[in-house]
Amino acid sequence: MPSDYGRRVHLTAFGDLALRVGPILVFLMAITVVAELADRIGLFAVIARWAAVVGRGSVLGLWLLVVAVATATTAVLSLDTTAVLITPVVLVLARRLRLSQELFAFTAVWLANTASLILPVSNLTNLLADARLRPAGVPFSALMWAPALAIWVVTVILLAVVFRRRLSGRYEVPRPFRVEDRVLLVTAGVVCAGLGPAFAFGANVTVAAVVGAAVLVVACLLRHPRLVGWRLLPWALVLGVGVLFVLVEIAHAYGLTSMVNDLVGRGTGWTDLLRLAAVSALAANLLNNLPAYLAIEPSVLDASIRLAALLVGVNAGPLVTPWASLATLLWAGRCRAAGLRVSWLRFAALGRILVPVCLGVGTLALIVAE
Repeated sequence: MPSDYGRRVHLTAFGDLALRVGPILVFLMAITVVAELADRIGLFAVIARWAAVVGRGSVLGLWLLVVAVATATTAVLSLDTTAVLITPVVLVLARRLRLSQELFAFTAVWLANTASLILPVSNLTNLLADARLRPAGVPFSALMWAPALAIWVVTVILLAVVFRRRLSGRYEVPRPFRVEDRVLLVTAGVVCAGLGPAFAFGANVTVAAVVGAAVLVVACLLRHPRLVGWRLLPWALVLGVGVLFVLVEIAHAYGLTSMVNDLVGRGTGWTDLLRLAAVSALAANLLNNLPAYLAIEPSVLDASIRLAALLVGVNAGPLVTPWASLATLLWAGRCRAAGLRVSWLRFAALGRILVPVCLGVGTLALIVAE
């Protein structure tokens, strides 16, 4: 039987965990409501159609605009938003314009993961890390901008190289179409565009997301109430994330930290950071990036640059196995729904090229920018 002291220690640990992850789960629900309502209003479809018009018939021009949209959506509304909402839009766009769906599918899933390093809201792992960095007075974006930029550039270049033959040619420019409800469209656009600066300039991410969700919910209730429902809330996702937190906390109580310490090593040199990022990426691809982060985090709290290397590994690394990140699983579901068959062998083969390069340039950027 555990002692009273042992019970108190475990209760305290779980109480601290609840205080830490509670706001993150609230943020997850609020930002999901923002993204889902923006999609139902038609914001993402309008952006995709706008990109096709602005591209002026150039496949390369259209692809670059999709890169910009996927990057911005990942940074401001999270990688899951890109996987769930941007993926089907660009796949439908590609099919209608008779372009390569695989090109746009890989663009969405690679950027959903590798563009998720710049803001705390871009990834749940970032929110967890930001909670550790804030008490130390380390601004998240000031720490992560260099690896975020380096990894983003590498991703875009590799996409252009791999799909170079599909980036040439032209398409027929679609005609502009009428928006069903311009007021709701403008409201959704203002909310989504406003969240980016709010997050970047240090606003409380949970409060900002809740306010944005409330504005969109009220606007929809006033104009199109059928758009609002309880299904907007990602109950299953929140429950799953909560269970992961608890399981990893239990594992730490039974000695997980000492085991991880031996794997990730010590030090802040480039080889030390690369080792840490590589172990993190491997753990993400074997398990999933969220439990990988939670398992390794206690071993890297001695230096903010080591925490940054962990993020490089668990954010840019989960692109070899389909279960490595929730965003990839969601993306695969959207691809199946759009009739695109994903070859996981090809996915893994390309990921084994991209991931090592991302880890190398990401950790090197950390050293250079320090």
